[in-house]
Amino acid sequence: MEELFDSLPEPDAPLAYRMRPVTLAEVVGQDKIIGPGTPLRTAVERGRLPSLILYGPPGSGKTTIALAAAAQVGGRVARLNAVTAKVDDVRRVVAEAKRARQARLSKPVVLFIDEIHRFNRAQQDALLPAVESGVVTFIGATVHNPYTSVIGALLSRSIVLELEPLEPGHIRSLLERALADGERGLGGMKIIAADGFLDRLADYAGGDARRALAALELAAVTATADGDDKISLGVEDAERVTREQSPLHDRAGDYHYDRVSAFIKSMRGGDPDAAVYWMVLALEGGEDPRFLARRIVICASEDVGNADPRALAVAVAAAQALELIGMPEAAYNLVQAAVYVASAPKSNACGSALTLAREYVKEKPAIPVPGHLRGTGYRGAGMLGRGEGYLYPHDYPGGFTRQEYLGVEPVRFYFPKGIGVEGELARRLAERWPERGFLKEEDGPARDGGPDQGDDGREIKFP
Repeated sequence: MEELFDSLPEPDAPLAYRMRPVTLAEVVGQDKIIGPGTPLRTAVERGRLPSLILYGPPGSGKTTIALAAAAQVGGRVARLNAVTAKVDDVRRVVAEAKRARQARLSKPVVLFIDEIHRFNRAQQDALLPAVESGVVTFIGATVHNPYTSVIGALLSRSIVLELEPLEPGHIRSLLERALADGERGLGGMKIIAADGFLDRLADYAGGDARRALAALELAAVTATADGDDKISLGVEDAERVTREQSPLHDRAGDYHYDRVSAFIKSMRGGDPDAAVYWMVLALEGGEDPRFLARRIVICASEDVGNADPRALAVAVAAAQALELIGMPEAAYNLVQAAVYVASAPKSNACGSALTLAREYVKEKPAIPVPGHLRGTGYRGAGMLGRGEGYLYPHDYPGGFTRQEYLGVEPVRFYFPKGIGVEGELARRLAERWPERGFLKEEDGPARDGGPDQGDDGREIKFP
């Protein structure tokens, strides 16, 4: 049983593992959840630890907070990884915790499960009785949104805390701590680190403390010492151990959804620089370029619409160019399209028209087609009176004449905005249908367009 429980790090363990804080007071960068006076910090200082789900990016301190909090309350920690652990492993920990409770041992058992999102529903269900009864204190860690990856019953029995990526200043303080610590860190190596060296590692880390400490350790052990055994580390050393690194990204998790959402909102908001950054970040991280191309095409209609109809042509051309020439060259086409769509005037009137029309169709799904609009392309149509009274627009000046096209009381779906080309369309429609108020944009619905997909690319099912 003992092999399930945590032990002290070996001297030859990685630097990031050796330098892990042992108390919550040593943790940097997460003051919102463990700073002085916060509920978790106060509970731990009073010897109580609730069940937790810690959610945040890699290297933000999830495992550190779990282990430090458990240590402060005197807990005995059993660590499992959901990638390799089985229900039997959970049952072994629970059985040991029950024996400890029966023997009235003072140390509580803390069950820490890393990557809890990897447990399926049945595996997560197996945790519930022990967590509910307090036999174990459960702490789960995940990089995925727990509200979409953890069952509701487990969420209701735990406190969900979101960790933020560490800022460069936080990373730098951890690097300085590692350089100064002679027991667990690199303090015995006589390292002289230039400011530029630490700054470069802090920027490279991208909020991941483990990544920065690993790079520091690599730079230290591969550098050449001088005659006095001193090791000088400068910017060139930082670049030596950090080059050729791809941005952290995933194509099915929060990085994907959040960055795609930022990309779309940057185009919608008219910021081409931000749009290019988020798109390139996703591409460099391995995102499917076809997915990004589709998002540009959608944005061209959803957010630009008829304010600049050319945006759709540019976006579709970029998507076609991607299929024609492939990556990496097609990145030029994608950037061109993203910049054009971001820079174009914006109108969501077409998307709003789609939404309103869908709502109207649900209310009136069986409006008969007026006789003069019905099809005439078959034998006997004339005998049935199909098409009688239809006015062919091209027979009239300007290619337009007024007639009824809906067959019921007129209803408005399209509320054009006085922006770009759509302003011209509104003026033309106002001349043809003056009673509909096409130039009164303020009468339009205060609603979003785009009923098919959310900003992050998740498909929304329309009822």
